[in-house]
Amino acid sequence: MPTRTDDEIRSAVSEAYGSRVKGVLEQAESIPLLQGSDCCATSAPASSCCGDTTPDEVQITNIARLYADADVSDLPATVTDVAFGCGNPTAIAALKPGQTVLDLGSGGGIDCFLAAKMVGEAGMVYGVDMTPEMIALAKKNAEKVGVKNVEFRHGQIEQLPIADSSIDVIISNCVINLSPDKDQVFREAYRVLKPGGRLQVSDIVWTRTVPEDVKDDMEKWAGCIAGAITEADYLAKIHAAGFQEVTSQAAEYPGGRGLASAAVVATRPAGDVSIAGCCG
Repeated sequence: MPTRTDDEIRSAVSEAYGSRVKGVLEQAESIPLLQGSDCCATSAPASSCCGDTTPDEVQITNIARLYADADVSDLPATVTDVAFGCGNPTAIAALKPGQTVLDLGSGGGIDCFLAAKMVGEAGMVYGVDMTPEMIALAKKNAEKVGVKNVEFRHGQIEQLPIADSSIDVIISNCVINLSPDKDQVFREAYRVLKPGGRLQVSDIVWTRTVPEDVKDDMEKWAGCIAGAITEADYLAKIHAAGFQEVTSQAAEYPGGRGLASAAVVATRPAGDVSIAGCCG
């Protein structure tokens, strides 16, 4: 088990991602709309997904592959350059017009903006992120994109600033692995979902026992390695939070030594109306 406290882990992860986005945030007013480029544009910060990678840093891939079926041509490079992801949760979420969506760890906002297109003017998308620099950038990006049905809130995914039973679909892209308290993340997800609501996330999991030498490495926590757990444990925690119809499709990375990208789907039972949570 990690010898760091939960707060120390959260602080280290937040500082790492804040550092990655600072350069982009400073340029937010000058970077143009994305035009046929990918996350390896020249404006990407050196420590982002497009920096020099090691065999461990397999969770990140380029925008062109992750969002091949999504229209990102009208999004600023300040959105795509900080899209630290391992999947495309909006592609698996089957969002419908009028739905309310929550993105756990929304970063620069890419999945929120894509979701906003899918739910339309009658719908609403909330993004929650614990890194102040990410929230600041996401709000600037929202202004640049001109989207009106997206709201970004600063907070932890273990203590969501979202009302009980108010969300139709929760999405998340390679973020839950960063939390030191995944049980609480899934309990909070359950709390804010409406009865019958869906959890549909992309995340990093291990297909074998997590190596002991990585568990207390803060760089590997920020790199989505040390905090990842086995697929079986991940699904067990979702079940323990009360979810049903839990499924996962995991694809192991070539040379990833047991790391895989998983598309996970779960449902809060339609008949469960008993939630009384903490947040309004």
